[in-house]
Amino acid sequence: MRMSGADIVLECLKLEGVDIFWGYPGGVVLPFYDRLPSHPEVKHVLVRHEQAAAHAADAYARVSGKVGVCLATSGPGATNLVTGITNAMMDSVPMVVITGNVTRTLLGRDGFQEADITGITLPITKHNYLVMHAADLAYTFKEAFYIANSGRKGPVLIDIPKDVFIEEAEFEYPDTVSIRGYKPTESKAVDVAQVKRAARVIDEAQKPVILAGHGVIQSEGGTAALRQFAEKAQIPVLTTLLGIGGISEDHVLSYGFMGMHGMYWANMAAVEADVVIGVGMRFDDRAMGRFADFNTKAKIVHIDIDPAEIGKNFVTHAPILGDVAQVLDLLTPEIAQATHGDWLRWIDSVREEHPSLKMPDTTELTPQFVIREIFEATKGEAIIVTGVGQHQMWAGQHYMFRHPRRWVSSGGLGTMGFEVPAAMGAQAARPDLEVWSIAGDGGFQMTLQELATIVDQKQPIKFAIMNNGFLGMVRQWQELFYRDNLVDVHISQPDFVKLADAYGIRALRIDDKTDVASAIAEARAHDGPFLLDFHVQEAGNVWPMVPAGASLLETVESADEVKV
Repeated sequence: MRMSGADIVLECLKLEGVDIFWGYPGGVVLPFYDRLPSHPEVKHVLVRHEQAAAHAADAYARVSGKVGVCLATSGPGATNLVTGITNAMMDSVPMVVITGNVTRTLLGRDGFQEADITGITLPITKHNYLVMHAADLAYTFKEAFYIANSGRKGPVLIDIPKDVFIEEAEFEYPDTVSIRGYKPTESKAVDVAQVKRAARVIDEAQKPVILAGHGVIQSEGGTAALRQFAEKAQIPVLTTLLGIGGISEDHVLSYGFMGMHGMYWANMAAVEADVVIGVGMRFDDRAMGRFADFNTKAKIVHIDIDPAEIGKNFVTHAPILGDVAQVLDLLTPEIAQATHGDWLRWIDSVREEHPSLKMPDTTELTPQFVIREIFEATKGEAIIVTGVGQHQMWAGQHYMFRHPRRWVSSGGLGTMGFEVPAAMGAQAARPDLEVWSIAGDGGFQMTLQELATIVDQKQPIKFAIMNNGFLGMVRQWQELFYRDNLVDVHISQPDFVKLADAYGIRALRIDDKTDVASAIAEARAHDGPFLLDFHVQEAGNVWPMVPAGASLLETVESADEVKV
């Protein structure tokens, strides 16, 4: 069938199962928008800034397990997507990003709103395309979705000149694609010899730990496979920040997340282990601290889908390349049934001696108290979306996650402002679940314009702002590493309750601990969006929980400088 490039793009989206995407119109994509009403199966959400479109698509992908899609016009529209694309790339999130560009005759001539977006995004996409003929669109889209959602997942960008949207071509969507030079890991057989080698290392361990990452959650069946593997040999499971939810946090073998703001006992277990089993994680500095200081005596087993990550930061004694579920399904039968009672009891004793999650003993309203109250009210069943900063760490520490794909946060890039637009995508992916956007007063102001989008879409998202009047994480680092020299970290803000009212959103300001539970209950009972402005303890901090001298940041001159 012969049709325009715009219709071809929309037909491709439908055939890939896309029922919603986020975007913002502009001159060169108007031929595409002109055809949108003829394709009612695909819902377009008009955002207020293109960065929000990318974050919404990102969160939709994380929660649904499908590919997220966003769209922008040329020039500033396309460049406004860059932060969101990079965020997805760093966290290995499958996205297809569609941008328009100037007509083919103007390419390279600095036409109005021209930007070389394929050149700009080359380092921050898994792959990208500039499509010069409408006849190439169908195969390009098939490839793009395949690349985005296979191997180590990531964003793929398709740039389409305006006249390609208008040009007509025969449409036929391919069933499969074959890309020379791209053979994703899951299409290859797992090396059985490496599996057996890893099993021997694990069987010899007296103090093994599992470090579970985002790859566990992204792998279909990965969480179940991880639980079976850990239970067979009674191996304690620690997670990375993005690995939260890879094992239910009320499981007896779950010991929380590690890193600078992770649990003290989790970091100590990683430091004292004789075998460290990395599963679907990349041994990054956020989790491991200073590489030279990490456990040098441990043997490392590393399971990951990306060969570039194997041995990148640490010498690996037993590498296994493959999808997490595939590998663990082969590895679990190979390891011996075992118990590590003494080792588990030792970690439990450290947890008792250093209760990192003990609530601050104060009458002041603390963010830890607020997060715990949200957890108690929702019974751990909500989707929690955060930005980046102290509120992110408090949420990771004090909300107990029992399911995968319920924790949505920016890990690798650390993007402030992620929390509001990402909540839109998360709620669109799972409208059956309660969605809480937990924000700091700094990050919230970066993308709060999307409150208008949320009202338009009638999304019943609940917002909890941890309002302490500071850029809290930056302030904390200035306190820890720069001799309390607080520079430009006090941040003013509007009256968030009045602001919410201006958008037509109900809101409350909470200053007292005794009002927290009732405020949360009121927000949850309301069938639309609701904002809670918690004026929390001004000087509250998420203190580093790493053992002093074990994996501290390189900027620390002595362990005495760190308040543990």
